[in-house]
Amino acid sequence: MNTKVQRVLVSGGGIGGLAVAGALARRGVAVDVVEVRADLEVTGIGISVPNNALRMLKTLGVLDETVAAGYVFDEYVRRDAAGEQIVALPCPSSSDGVPGYLGITRARLAGILRTAAIAAGARLRLGVEIEEFTEGPQAAQVRLSDGREVEYDLVVGCEGLRSPLRTRLFGAQAGPVFTGYSCWRAKPKMPRRVGAMTKFAGATTDAGLVPLTEDEMYLFHVTAEPGNPYHEPAGWRDLLEERLAEYTGLVAEVRENLPPAEEIIYSPLFEVRLPAPWHTGRAIVIGDAAHAVVPHLSQGGSQALEDAVVLAEELTRRTLADALPAFMARRFDRARHLQRLSSTMLVREMTGPPTDREELGAELSREMASVRAYLDQPV
Repeated sequence: MNTKVQRVLVSGGGIGGLAVAGALARRGVAVDVVEVRADLEVTGIGISVPNNALRMLKTLGVLDETVAAGYVFDEYVRRDAAGEQIVALPCPSSSDGVPGYLGITRARLAGILRTAAIAAGARLRLGVEIEEFTEGPQAAQVRLSDGREVEYDLVVGCEGLRSPLRTRLFGAQAGPVFTGYSCWRAKPKMPRRVGAMTKFAGATTDAGLVPLTEDEMYLFHVTAEPGNPYHEPAGWRDLLEERLAEYTGLVAEVRENLPPAEEIIYSPLFEVRLPAPWHTGRAIVIGDAAHAVVPHLSQGGSQALEDAVVLAEELTRRTLADALPAFMARRFDRARHLQRLSSTMLVREMTGPPTDREELGAELSREMASVRAYLDQPV
C-alpha cells in the first residue's frame, strides 16, 4: 500500500456513493459503482440541503445545477400546532456565496449526482452486488454477483443503514439502533404555502413543511413509535391523518390534502454508531453505513457528501495506508458530534413547545448560531 489508489469499487448508488464516485473520477481514479437494485428509482420525497452540504456540491461541480432544480431559502421558522410563530431565525449564506439552505426532491438530487459521476468517467452497473471480498497485500479481490472477479485498491461501502459490507467487516453488532421514533413524509396535493423550513410543535410530535420548488413542498411528521411496530403500507395515509389530528391551521389544510398511501413514505429512525475506524486495510464504509443520523439538523445526506469529498481528497494526496487514517482524523469527531446534536434536538422537539416562548426563541437562537458556526468550520 505504498502508492496512491488507482482503482476503486463503490458499493451503493445513493447520494453518498454517487458523490464519492464522481469526486474520485474527477481526480483521475478509475471507479466502478455497483448497485444491487435493478434501477435507480429513488425512494423518498424531498431532502433539505444545508449550507455545509451545498459547499460540498460546489466542490463536486454541481451546485448551480442543484440550486436551479430546487428552492433556496434563508430562514428557519418555528411555530406551534396552531401555526402561531414562536421564532424565525436566519440561515445565512457563506462568505463564498453558497446559499443558506435548499429544498429539493431526492430524485432530482440523485439524478444530478449520477449524471456528474458518469460524465466524470465512473462506470455504473445495476443489479450487481459484492458476493465475495478478500483483502490482499497488493489488492482487494472482489467477486461480483454478475460473475466478474476484479481487483481493486479500495472498496468503499455506501450501502446505507443495512450495509452488507459493514456487516462483513465489523459484524452484526455494528448494525443500526432504533431511536424509538419514526418519520412520515408526503408531498401534499396542494400548492407550496411556505417559503422556508417551517416546523410546527405538537404536544408529543413534530411536523414540518419544506419548499421544494416554486410550486411544491413536502411534509414531514415525526412520531414516537415504541417498539418499532409494523404498519401496513395500505393504511399509511389513514395513520398519518390520525397522527396529525392535533394540528390546526396550515398543517390541518395539508392533512386534508394528503396523497394516497402509495405516495407516502414511512421511515423508522435509526442511528448507526460505528466506532473508529470505519475501515480495514482495503475497505471503508461511509455515510449512513458508518454514522446514520436522525434528520433534525438535515445532516444525513450532508455528512455523506462531506465523507465523499474528504475521502476523495485524502485518497488522491496520500498513499492508501496514510489516507484512510487521515480521513478518519477529519471525519469521525465531526460526524459523531453532529449525530449527538441531532439526537438531542429530536428528543427535545418531541416534548412540545415550552410555555415561555421568549425563552424558547432565545434558546433556539443560541443553539442555531452555535450549530451554524460549527458547520461553517472546514471539513
